Amino acid sequence: MNMKKITIFLLIAFTFGSCSDFLDSENLVQKNTSNYPKESKEAEELLTGIYSILPSVNVNQSTFFVSELMSDDRLGGGAAVDRSWAALDQMKKVNDNMFSDFWKKMYYGIYRCNLLLESLDLISEWENPKQKELIAAETHFLRAYFYFELSRAFGDVPLSINTLDENLPRASAEDVFGQIAADFKYAIEALTINTFQQDKERSGHASKWAAQGMMARTFLFYTGYYKKESMPLPDGSSISKQQVINWLDDCIKNSGHNLIPKFADLWPYGNRATADEYKYAIDNDIKWIGEEGNNYETVFAIKYSAMADFKTSIYYANQPVLYFSIREQPNYEDIFPFGQGWGGGPVATNMLDDWKNAEPNDPRRDASILNVENPAEGLKKYTWGGSMQIQETGLWQKKYIAINAHHKDYGLSNYSCSLYGRTPSYQIDNTQDQFIIRFADVLLMMAELKKDISYINLVRGRAGVDPIGAYTEEALRNERRWELAFEGLRYYDLLRWGIGGDALNKQDGVKVKNNGADAVMSYENMNDRFQKTGGFLPIPQTQIDLSGGILTQTPGWGSETIY
Repeated sequence: MNMKKITIFLLIAFTFGSCSDFLDSENLVQKNTSNYPKESKEAEELLTGIYSILPSVNVNQSTFFVSELMSDDRLGGGAAVDRSWAALDQMKKVNDNMFSDFWKKMYYGIYRCNLLLESLDLISEWENPKQKELIAAETHFLRAYFYFELSRAFGDVPLSINTLDENLPRASAEDVFGQIAADFKYAIEALTINTFQQDKERSGHASKWAAQGMMARTFLFYTGYYKKESMPLPDGSSISKQQVINWLDDCIKNSGHNLIPKFADLWPYGNRATADEYKYAIDNDIKWIGEEGNNYETVFAIKYSAMADFKTSIYYANQPVLYFSIREQPNYEDIFPFGQGWGGGPVATNMLDDWKNAEPNDPRRDASILNVENPAEGLKKYTWGGSMQIQETGLWQKKYIAINAHHKDYGLSNYSCSLYGRTPSYQIDNTQDQFIIRFADVLLMMAELKKDISYINLVRGRAGVDPIGAYTEEALRNERRWELAFEGLRYYDLLRWGIGGDALNKQDGVKVKNNGADAVMSYENMNDRFQKTGGFLPIPQTQIDLSGGILTQTPGWGSETIY
């Protein structure tokens, strides 16, 4: 049996010392800075505790899930009881604290980063001369990552780079993004220059190349959304576009990362336990590249494993996959190889229509979208309205969806049972890693920064579609939409391009089925919601109350509830 590598994302709860109620952290264990860390292995444990934050956010509040439902590519879905999904789809809320777990977890992570950075000098002996520097660099990367997640979700947020007990107001975008840029710059300069192949044993850790990619993503968001030419640094200097281009050029030329030959091979429906029985995979000779260290397109990913259980943690498993999978069907043999989930985020028909009109011969469309009426999929029968599914279009994304295989003992079950020794349990079976950055995104960010069509054509060439003759904004935006569909990036692209309201308005009038009955999507003017809120989310009211009013609510969020 070929076991999936168990990676660093073990859910270890390390929080030490004092942390303000305002940032809503707490001491989770008895160890504190008077006795811990003393050894280099304990510093590594602390770093693991920081990484453990990445997959641990309540799925309903995670930026991956939330941004997908808020984008113009998908609807809310689920059943009528899934009120928060319908609210997200319309930029409304179901209660005043619907993002409390996300807020807490990001500040847990930031506090842990600050604590570890303050503790490194307490350790006198290290296993090797580079260990302290490497841990510091990864910690700076992770602090920047948490702040970037907060900033693109809520806009201006409190900024803390120490473990002092402070009640902080929102900091300016310049200050927060300045710190993000400084931390990513630190990571770029301090992490090793080892190639992807040389660093396989550190799979799941931040790398120099991941820091370069995240710096570019941060730069494009900050300069795009806030209409700036450069990104500030805390010392008064700045990060220029040319610096970001130079870093991406380094990643492209020296990282060892590249595009894998076939786009469809990136996704688990081509796994060896499934592909030989899945018509689409057979007809297109799809062979999943897997997650055991051979996927050189992965620049940074959240890693999952086969260790999830209901006693220890469900978050070893990829919970977003469960939420995005097809709601209850009478017989999952009828829709083989697709498995069971909660039915969140049906693909909007306007997205499919846009793609067909722009790229009628793009094979990525069928590689990314399951159309239940497409004979190329080989489905026997699809039952509409499963378990009271709403906003159903018959279109489901195929990148992050439960995939079944036929197991010799268990019968039809998640492919993780055949490949990694899981016992069937559909709520915690999904072991698929989540891409944060893959090399195709690096190329498209470089194309956008340089306005150079050659990088777009590299991505198109891998996909098997014709090259484009000249760079245009429309070409870049379309290419990002098709290549990176359903990977948690579209909504933030709409934000930084300033076109979110117009894009979401196109979903008004989309035909759907609610519990099997024909219906039509109806939206209020989304441009108005974007102008009022800036596209950002409401801060949990509990955090505002804890601060005594020092923390203020995101503009535009008053009493706009979904019901």
